[in-house]
Amino acid sequence: MKKKILLIFTAMLAATGVGANTGCSNSYEAPIWSEVIQDVRNKYPDVKQLQTDELYSWLTNLKKESIFLIDARTKEEFQGSHISGAENISYKCKNLLKYLTNIRPDTPIVVYCSVGYRSSNLAGKLQTLDFKEVYNLEGSIFKWANEGRPLVQGQKKVYCVHPYNTHWGSLLEKKYH
Repeated sequence: MKKKILLIFTAMLAATGVGANTGCSNSYEAPIWSEVIQDVRNKYPDVKQLQTDELYSWLTNLKKESIFLIDARTKEEFQGSHISGAENISYKCKNLLKYLTNIRPDTPIVVYCSVGYRSSNLAGKLQTLDFKEVYNLEGSIFKWANEGRPLVQGQKKVYCVHPYNTHWGSLLEKKYH
């Protein structure tokens, strides 16, 4: 009886494609940027997306009103590198208002993470707190880095990004790992 149940269970796993990933299988598929971006948009349809070139323009335009830039990654990822001027506020933060006491509700807020899921999650939370101009940086820091845009570690310019993990890190060009 146990062998029969094990056989049925194994057949079910094989039929659904679920099983142990040993790293030797050809079933691993790296994420594709266009699919990731579309998935983020689908999962967070109420979050406005900001293109990397537009953020770069905002950050380098001295006449543009100031923006509040949030890095929603972990402290470890943030310490590796980040976009200059960003504040590190985890997407899991329970008390967001603690970090936003001096931010006017109409101040543009741009949130980023590695590829856009965590930052879109945090951007959605900020919208529920009545901030009017909240954006997710589409493609987040991986896209930013892939385009050769500036990154810092403290005050020092750097050329690498924490790859998060093997799966998502495949979206980051190897030279930036």
